[in-house]
Amino acid sequence: MLDDLSNRLQPTKSTAVVAPKPVFFDLKQEADQQKIKDLLDQKPHTKIIDTYATQLKELFVLNNPALHVNPPERDKQFEQHAKEHYGQQEPWQAGKWVYLSWRHILLHILDDDGYQQVRTGRNRNIIPADEQTKYYHSTIGIAGLSVGNSVALSIVLTGGGKHLKLADPDTLELTNLNRIRGSISELTEPKTYMAARQIYELDPYADITFYPDGLTEDNINDFFDGLDVVIDEIDQLGMKIRIRQEAKKRKIPVVMAADNGDSGILDIERHDLDDNIPYFHGRAGEDIAEQVLDKNLPLPLIGQMIGEKLIGYDVTEPRLQESLLEIGKTIPTWPQLGGAALLNGVIVSAAVRKILTGQPLIDNRAVASVSSWLIPDYDSPADVKKRAKDTKEFTKQYNANIEAFLKMIGWGNASSPS
Repeated sequence: MLDDLSNRLQPTKSTAVVAPKPVFFDLKQEADQQKIKDLLDQKPHTKIIDTYATQLKELFVLNNPALHVNPPERDKQFEQHAKEHYGQQEPWQAGKWVYLSWRHILLHILDDDGYQQVRTGRNRNIIPADEQTKYYHSTIGIAGLSVGNSVALSIVLTGGGKHLKLADPDTLELTNLNRIRGSISELTEPKTYMAARQIYELDPYADITFYPDGLTEDNINDFFDGLDVVIDEIDQLGMKIRIRQEAKKRKIPVVMAADNGDSGILDIERHDLDDNIPYFHGRAGEDIAEQVLDKNLPLPLIGQMIGEKLIGYDVTEPRLQESLLEIGKTIPTWPQLGGAALLNGVIVSAAVRKILTGQPLIDNRAVASVSSWLIPDYDSPADVKKRAKDTKEFTKQYNANIEAFLKMIGWGNASSPS
């Protein structure tokens, strides 16, 4: 009996992983009527959700806002509007039906334009209609889907990026669930496909291109083709440099955010406006490409370069500094918090929207410091002076840790990069 149970509890053998994709039906067409009949015959337990009439009313009120405070007149006028909208067709033939296979749900929704108007109706006029249209019809590339997951969802929540390119080679693991909006039911799923399902459930009309092998030399040209902006949320330093090489060549802006304890750090490089921006605004040195590309650098050394040069120890929060000293001792790798990932998603999406809609925006760095906002006296001269002193001591200890590791593995002369 125990042997039988043991056999039955073996992990399910997964078939070929297929990219998720909503299936649309236009029931004004006889061919689609037959297709949806076949679907329901084959999948009789499909859940059906039809709120089309409610959506249509929401769209009507959105475009006739004065009627919102006069329900009798609103309902009277909407009744006439609905008759004209449906015409001679049956109500179930209006709009579109969309099937989400991973949910086993069939939904009746408005056409793309009406759907987006209703879904983003509460954005008005924080995002004016012309900006909302530009934002929605943009093409955005997101490389890296840990913090990038929050970025993608924040962009879509605010009505942006109908055309998305998602690149990440990893699958979801339990350790990711402190900072990625996911589910234990999705463990072992490619992060690109998991993010896509979340996006489609907000906007089934989204047009997503997948790069489940991550960003590579084989696909980087295809990834960049047609982009309006690229978001860098990957850990691999060499590919971060390649992203900027391609962006500079193609005049595409780059936005990057990094976790910093409870806080976030946003970097913006407007290669669309300036041909002469050095990579990472020069923080990593003019020769960063020569230091990194085509060199098999140890991970701790790469982490040191990212921490010291790309982020900067001077803005690294105290508890993060303390944690970094414990890497390889009490923790295995760089610590991150889900709140910081969500915060970075918000600030990146705001920056991207401002770029795409031509609003004023800094061309450098912004530090979103939750500690500065919430901790009493965090920015007082005494506390700033103490943190500067502590940072010097941290830098000394951290660099010593890296040098000891490099010496242990016999890397070069065990000296950290200048």
